[in-house]
Amino acid sequence: MPELAVLDTCPQDLIHHAEGDAGTHTRMVVEALVADPDWQGLPDTDRANVFWAAVLHDVGKPAVTKHEDDGSISSRGHSRIGASIARELLWHAGSPFAWREALCGIIAHHQLPFWLIERPGPQRMAIETSWRCRPDHLCLHAKADALGRLCQDQQTILESVSLAELTFQEAGCWDQPFGFANDESRVAFFELEDRDPHYAAHEAFPCTVTVMSGLPGTGKDTWISKHRPEHPVVSLDVIRDELSVSATDNQGQVIQAAHERAREHLRAGRDFVWNATNVTRQNRSRVLRLLRDYGARIEIVYLEIDPDQLRRQNWDRPDAVPDAVITHLSKKLEPPQLWEAHGVKLV
Repeated sequence: MPELAVLDTCPQDLIHHAEGDAGTHTRMVVEALVADPDWQGLPDTDRANVFWAAVLHDVGKPAVTKHEDDGSISSRGHSRIGASIARELLWHAGSPFAWREALCGIIAHHQLPFWLIERPGPQRMAIETSWRCRPDHLCLHAKADALGRLCQDQQTILESVSLAELTFQEAGCWDQPFGFANDESRVAFFELEDRDPHYAAHEAFPCTVTVMSGLPGTGKDTWISKHRPEHPVVSLDVIRDELSVSATDNQGQVIQAAHERAREHLRAGRDFVWNATNVTRQNRSRVLRLLRDYGARIEIVYLEIDPDQLRRQNWDRPDAVPDAVITHLSKKLEPPQLWEAHGVKLV
């Protein structure tokens, strides 16, 4: 992987990484991990998952590393970027979806155990994190990440990881997602900062909205026709055709029209489908916010197929999307996570 080779020329700040470049650090992390009896005792699938998380945990550094005016070297945002790079690499490699996303969750949050205990509301953050990755695997990686470097505060970092482990355990989410009373309790907790995680929310929904998610060509229309044939559909593609707006034009008019049609269904308490790509959390959050305002039950249906099949299916469509657009979207891809809605169906 060229994405790994370039780590050998990626500098790091010597205060935190006296060992040198990111490639050297990555090798040291992997060596520390495989020497850990806790890693050695994992089931085969989990052991491979945490291993590849260690290999790829800093793959985002070259994209964001820069020399600051004070002479230091920073790599802010490398965890999030690294998760995106790893997701695309593993998608093309044919890795199983759940295995891949568990690995990307570790990469996206791999620094969290270093500072969890110092933040306001560490227990709440622990509960949130448990729905984004497995805390026990996250802390196992963090310990190796701390050991796989040369720095003055290594022992302090290891103590922070140990305190993070205790925080996850005390929150009741050490090796599994925190158990909420019901789906609405979970959705409301992630929505409201002062929400008690143990509160059992009342569930009474006037309607259910199915929100589609997936790259162009994955078969969203086919899924809808098969599984929601009686439901009205708010489709951004259909609205674009009606308004003669291309996918590369400003989408403000299209979104406004789609939201108004959705409101008509919501006011009437009608079940319906929202059909768009919705492949980033930011895009999904806009429609989810609208649906939450009307008290709807939300289910997200995410479709994914391998890259070759996606290319074939896309070009078989009468309105094929240019390959460059799909490539651009695949690099930004953020599959929906289970905490985003009352139900998330992965197809």
